[in-house]
Amino acid sequence: MQDEKQLIETVISKKNVFNGALIDVEHWTVRLPDGSTALREAVLHPGAVAIVPLDENGNVTMVRQHRVVMDSVTWEIPAGKLDSPDEDALSAAKRELAEETGLTASDWKKVTDIYTTPGFCTEKISLYIAKGLERHPAHPDPGEFVETCVFPLGTLVARCLNGTLHDSKSQVGLLSAYILETDHDSETN
Repeated sequence: MQDEKQLIETVISKKNVFNGALIDVEHWTVRLPDGSTALREAVLHPGAVAIVPLDENGNVTMVRQHRVVMDSVTWEIPAGKLDSPDEDALSAAKRELAEETGLTASDWKKVTDIYTTPGFCTEKISLYIAKGLERHPAHPDPGEFVETCVFPLGTLVARCLNGTLHDSKSQVGLLSAYILETDHDSETN
């Protein structure tokens, strides 16, 4: 394995291309390890959170919504963007869970951080498992149209593995919850 330093690209300059409501886009000129330069397009995102709300019976509350960019109605774990890159991820997770599902949780476990598309985007999603759930009325953001449904975790894992649940944050969250929160010994006995 070669030394990591032989892989490093160094940013020489950045130029703003677009400022949006959700993302900004910049062109970065980078110096490559061989000394030449190249253009990189960077999508700057404040970050996000995603939550696997797991009840005492092993069920997960999922959110269904239309994703117009993909022209698809998807089932996803509750999630949302940070209000700023400096926002505390756990606070954002609690907010997003309550907004989208009406759930609050007494037990929170951070699972991991994932980089959604590290080739061009700075988005990092912090994934949590929330347990000790209590249901309250949901209060989605204006312009957010979602519905919720509860599914057994095993059913959702099967959907991840058979290709019918396409959302990557949901796949990572659900598969992680299955590994971390279920009794695998009882399945083999």
